[in-house]
Amino acid sequence: MAVLTDRPAAAPARRDERAVRTLVTRFLGYATLVFFGLVFLYPFVIQIGNALKSEPDAAANPLSPFPDPLTLDGFERIFAGTNFPLWLGNSLLVTVLVTIGRVFFDSLAGYALARLRFRGRGGLFAAVIAVIAVPGVVLLIPKFLVLNQLGIYNSYAGLVVPLLADAAGVFIMKQFFESIPVSVEEAARIDGASIFRTFWSVVLPMAKPALITLTILSFQGSWNEFPHSLVSVQDPNLFTLPRGLADLVSGSLGSGTQYPLKLGAALLATIPVAIIFVVFQRYFVRDANDGSDKG
Repeated sequence: MAVLTDRPAAAPARRDERAVRTLVTRFLGYATLVFFGLVFLYPFVIQIGNALKSEPDAAANPLSPFPDPLTLDGFERIFAGTNFPLWLGNSLLVTVLVTIGRVFFDSLAGYALARLRFRGRGGLFAAVIAVIAVPGVVLLIPKFLVLNQLGIYNSYAGLVVPLLADAAGVFIMKQFFESIPVSVEEAARIDGASIFRTFWSVVLPMAKPALITLTILSFQGSWNEFPHSLVSVQDPNLFTLPRGLADLVSGSLGSGTQYPLKLGAALLATIPVAIIFVVFQRYFVRDANDGSDKG
């Protein structure tokens, strides 16, 4: 009888032990995430701290996140002593045009590869995948030669045109279009809609999650694009933010570390991309079938 009375008492004890282990495991997991989160955030904290420091303080204590004294002299010098407003305007123009072009052309190409049946479609898609695997630096010299031959080197067209489509965007859109039921398009074609009309009015509105993801990636990629600007322009009046910041880091303003100016400019260049990502980040995890018919 004693054995029978001990068994019911052992079950709650085992449950309590499992609960404690679960709690400890969860605590260690969150502690690990917090630790690595702080490790990744620390450089940004240093960037903000140094941007708000005076020149002597930043040179003497570059790894301290606390400015002493706190000053905005670095930001004042950015707008008064550099071409930062010009670089910002060029980046906005190029980024907006490239983002619009990529969303449009990548969607067209993705829909064609997903739905249209034509000779060589498989080989063309294989070529798109192969382009994704090619390091961008390999294409720098061919890009320069092509831009020079077309007569658009050192121009806004040279900055924009080669970036209007990319293989990764085509792949994303193709995969999404393939997840949309074909029955939706068949109904539109029965009503007399052309292929482009079906794409534009029926399928594309259903691809909102993929379009927003592509928009974010295109905006971020074109905003931060640096290697392409190296081979497409040499005129300082055509420099974008990455090219202008590289010019600052190379010492174009003279001697001295000038940490507040350089890090302040880098901080300002980061803000637009951070805002876009924070506002639209939920679309990265949106189900691929969102917007398609639920029947």
